[in-house]
Amino acid sequence: MLRKMNRFNTLRNQMLLGFLFVMLIILFVVGIVNFDSVSRLLKNNAEKHIQQTAVQANGRLEAILNQIDSLTMQVATNQYVQQVLLNELGGKQATFSERQALLTSIKIVQTYADSVNSVELYSSSNRRLFPLDEGDLNSKVSQKWIQSAQEEKGRIVWIGIDPLDPESVLAIRSVSLMDQWFRPGGYLLIRMKREVFKINESISGENGRETMLVVDRNYSLIAANDDQFTPSEIKPLIEADEPVVSIDKNKYMLVKQQSAVTGWTLLILTPIRAITSGISVLRTAIFVSAGIGTLLFILLSFLLSTIITRPVFKLIKTMRSARLGGLKPTTQISSTIEINELNHSYNQMVEHMNELIELVYEKEIIQSRTELKALQAQIHPHFLFNTLEALYWSLQEKQEEELAEYVVAMADLFRYTITGPNKEEWVTLGDELEHIERYLLIMKMRLGEHMTWSISSPPAYASVPMPKLLIQPLVENAVLHGVESRIGPGDISVNVVLSEDAKHLVVTVADNGKGMDEDMLNRIVTALSTGKMPSTKGSGLGIFNVQQRIRLYYGRAGREHPGLTIHSGHNEGTMISLTIPIQMGEFHVV
Repeated sequence: MLRKMNRFNTLRNQMLLGFLFVMLIILFVVGIVNFDSVSRLLKNNAEKHIQQTAVQANGRLEAILNQIDSLTMQVATNQYVQQVLLNELGGKQATFSERQALLTSIKIVQTYADSVNSVELYSSSNRRLFPLDEGDLNSKVSQKWIQSAQEEKGRIVWIGIDPLDPESVLAIRSVSLMDQWFRPGGYLLIRMKREVFKINESISGENGRETMLVVDRNYSLIAANDDQFTPSEIKPLIEADEPVVSIDKNKYMLVKQQSAVTGWTLLILTPIRAITSGISVLRTAIFVSAGIGTLLFILLSFLLSTIITRPVFKLIKTMRSARLGGLKPTTQISSTIEINELNHSYNQMVEHMNELIELVYEKEIIQSRTELKALQAQIHPHFLFNTLEALYWSLQEKQEEELAEYVVAMADLFRYTITGPNKEEWVTLGDELEHIERYLLIMKMRLGEHMTWSISSPPAYASVPMPKLLIQPLVENAVLHGVESRIGPGDISVNVVLSEDAKHLVVTVADNGKGMDEDMLNRIVTALSTGKMPSTKGSGLGIFNVQQRIRLYYGRAGREHPGLTIHSGHNEGTMISLTIPIQMGEFHVV
């Protein structure tokens, strides 16, 4: 019985039963949550559409307001207007002819903006200068708005509906005197037609079913296509955080858009019933489509599962064969585009992986060489400057007949040290020790009898290859931190001996300087063991670079062998041992 059941436990049958089960679950869930899901979708789409409508409507109004702002700015900065206000501020009142001449400067606003009823100019003492009839600013607007205009320092302030003329909208602008360090010199009072802000018909395509309101900061209606709203009803709408609000037991979609120019708010209220009117039709269509889809799915699922699984099993067989003979591409062709794409992707993956396997080794070599070049560039070149300094002091203290000997030594040292990009990076132990001899000879020019040295190496190992300038940083440290820091005579010794396993040479550089304290020694030893470069100057950077070069030049042998060992103590001198292989076959030359 169990065997018979296992015969039907195939991927094709699992796909068929699984798809049918999922389809039934989907139909059941759709039947329950259909109304809520579609309603939410329609609401979201409607909200986005209405939001765009609000932005467009607000943009049209702001375009007009920005035009008014630009035109009144021209008036405020007009040279003649500035001069008249400056005279008024200085106590010289404008004459009738001077006030009459203001017409030329101010009429530009009404000429280019049909929505402006009038533009009035007032002095800093609130006396009206234009039009010519007498009056003061306080009789037109409250002191609060005058103070607000002063605080805005020349920017236009939109007041709202004119209390003296409900069909007009007021705005005020402080005029700053440019010749008086932008000191307030007067005011422009702009009166616009309220009908400019009115919304007479729907612009959202909802056949007038939405209510559109333009409200000022005091919750007063500036314009609306429904005048039934009062400030007490508008305030909760402005402060509402939810996109759906209730008014007289009816639910509305609320969209708010605040103007950056006036600070006024555009409200659009759309009935929820108008948004969700098509849900019932859509729900019926979904059920009908789901029933038809289920029948078609039952008929085609068997064929579809067969088409999918058969080439997949063939591809699995090809992938399993990779265990025996490496990654191989598949040559099978399927009638299904997706399966062919899968086979093509697999073949590309095999090709790329084979290429990557081939490139990994090359990239490892390139990376090692790059790290080596970077470490070589970090070798501290102070010994060159020390050499020049020693030569300078030699010329001061010694006779010129000795100059030739030092110049020759310096030329040999530079010739050995400075190599071009195509020069050999490997030298023999004998060459390296000769370089150390020249370096110590030049250092003696500066230190004189204060420094003595000795170099000991069996002649049999003079031809052992090694990286260039591997010992020199250790000797330089012995000179700079050992001999120079010592009050009395200093001694440096370089000894080369055979290791106990007879496969390595041990080069020891020792000095009788002040040595290192325990904290400094621990930091350097930790850096050498972890491979993390010291973070501060003078804390073993040269020694660290030598250790890294050993690991890079000698490959695995350089990583397995300790390379450098240090013995030092306070006032006990320092001894550094460098271990290198003798035979070329024991290390990998990078």
